[in-house]
Amino acid sequence: MPPAPDPTAWAELTRARRSVRDFRPDPIPDDLLDAVLSDALTAPSWSNTQPYRLAVASGAVRDRISAELGARYDAGMRARRGGLAGRLRIALTRRGLPDGDFRVPERYPDDLQPRRVASGRALYEVLGIDRADRPARDRQMRRNVEFFGAPTAVFVFVHSGLREYAVLDAGVMLQTLLLAAHARGLGACAQGALAIWAGPVRAEFAVPPQYRLICGASLGYPTEHPVNDFAPGRAPLAEILLPPS
Repeated sequence: MPPAPDPTAWAELTRARRSVRDFRPDPIPDDLLDAVLSDALTAPSWSNTQPYRLAVASGAVRDRISAELGARYDAGMRARRGGLAGRLRIALTRRGLPDGDFRVPERYPDDLQPRRVASGRALYEVLGIDRADRPARDRQMRRNVEFFGAPTAVFVFVHSGLREYAVLDAGVMLQTLLLAAHARGLGACAQGALAIWAGPVRAEFAVPPQYRLICGASLGYPTEHPVNDFAPGRAPLAEILLPPS
């Protein structure tokens, strides 16, 4: 069995990782990108099936996907802000309606909602966005489909035949990817918002019919923006551990 890494170094790596939401445009060298992706594929997998596929978008492909996602986001926001007329328009044109393979939750379960709200408020405070400033909040949300300026986006597809176990494997792989990126001097941000519209990604990649888009991630070099130091904190261990029955 290979020797274990230094536990202190490992703890520092995992605790220092952040979700990066502001990137430099510098492209990632191919060998570095391949190394990060290869590291991700060492993740544990259900019977070693690796029931996921990755669509990696850089350069012109990345730009086309971002432009189409942005157009759909804008159409959806116009419909939401346009009252009845806006809702009728989107219903007729279908432009901006989600076409993702999974429904992204609009409201979280009541017991999870408080942590989500607290994290969102703290993030907007770092960004200097007032809760009542709807245009600024919308612009920041749109940054998701711009990949926060990152030069590369990774889209994660899971095999429908393995159901939730494929999603479990993809999650383990994605965490490995995020840590590998951080260890190699890159930043990354896992984004559920990148699964709202699957059409623009499918238009650029040959996705097998049994695979479903579950999420995406932006990948690149972090800027010095304070948002990249944002750490929402985690629940204490005592809150996560289930008590004896």
